[in-house]
Amino acid sequence: YCEMSIFCIIPARGGSKGVPHKNVAPFLGQPLISHSIKYALESTLVDRVFVSTDDEQISKISRDNGAEVIPRPAELAGDTATTESAISHAIEWWQEQNLNPTTIVLLQATSPLRPKDSLDKALKKFQAEGFDSLLSISPTHRFFWRVDGLEAHAEYDFMNRPRRQDMTESDIRYVENGSVYIFLLDHFIHRENRLGGKIGYTIFPEEYSPEIDTLSDFTLLEEIAENLE
Repeated sequence: YCEMSIFCIIPARGGSKGVPHKNVAPFLGQPLISHSIKYALESTLVDRVFVSTDDEQISKISRDNGAEVIPRPAELAGDTATTESAISHAIEWWQEQNLNPTTIVLLQATSPLRPKDSLDKALKKFQAEGFDSLLSISPTHRFFWRVDGLEAHAEYDFMNRPRRQDMTESDIRYVENGSVYIFLLDHFIHRENRLGGKIGYTIFPEEYSPEIDTLSDFTLLEEIAENLE
């Protein structure tokens, strides 16, 4: 008996420095978090979808949208709380109820735009390749620099600057877009980190890479969403 059980967790605390009540602020006419819940529920492979929150309003919206709620204690929901602490708490909460998923999907509500059917595609890849963890990344055609004191150091060869259309796979850099993470429960218990071990990836197109941190990001991502239609 080796059935994979896949649970999805969406961490969503009530407070937020950048945008108050960000997780329930309207995005494309619905509370921001509902987009991630819907994405998880559309997957044919995810067994159960949970929102981890300390907030009544988020709990209600989550249940109304078809998710289950993990009540997160206030001390794990302050501004310094890490996503990893929310995952650890969720695992303990599941174990108290004799729930033992083999695989966990973590979705960040601040990345509401995701390609259709991309979660099942990522989960199939994760299973087929035997990864310990997997994340969604997006290509960026920007050139990266580091600064050291007063000097700037290029992280690419500016003597042979590739044109965008000539960029080869080795020229392209990818950003972690924050949308999707998949990892084995055993891996997380061992590493206490969503990433590590043999790390796989799934690529979302460049326009899916922005995340919502500020109020103006809501407007920006809504415009992107309309263009994606």
